[in-house]
Amino acid sequence: MRNLVIGSLLLGLGACATPAERPPGATAGITDPSGRVVARASLRQAPGGIAVHVEAGGLPAGTYGVHLHAVGRCEPPAFASAGGHWNPTGRQHGRDNPAGAHLGDLPNLVVGGDGRGVSDFTVAGGMLAGGGANVLLDADGAALVIHAQADDYRTDPSGNSGARIACGTIAPA
Repeated sequence: MRNLVIGSLLLGLGACATPAERPPGATAGITDPSGRVVARASLRQAPGGIAVHVEAGGLPAGTYGVHLHAVGRCEPPAFASAGGHWNPTGRQHGRDNPAGAHLGDLPNLVVGGDGRGVSDFTVAGGMLAGGGANVLLDADGAALVIHAQADDYRTDPSGNSGARIACGTIAPA
């Protein structure tokens, strides 16, 4: 009888528990100017920043600059509608810039001969959603843009990374 009472109490307490809150998440399907999906991104709030995962599947082999852009619009063919790099802190471009980089300056994406590439990184100090100065998903949204060339990590404003060849609007998951 005692085991039945204890079991019932534990079951009752378990039913009262609230599920753990998931960190805010977002995704982006990244398309080329013809509308073909060439990469996907997933973002989530992590301790100290935004964790970003990018998977390419369909780009030519090479190294590509990748940036978070300030506006959540991706109108082909040039994707200029995505605005400039996400830069809420007003810094210059470049992960190697001694004055600090835009929050939207991300590591280059390396794509192999099979057209695939994967990149994982954290945007330190960024917030995916909510209040505060460094929120990515603000009123006009945000986009993830892949550029034609590697980012040199220092040249302002875009690291000599060339034209925008693919873009994805970041949407809450």
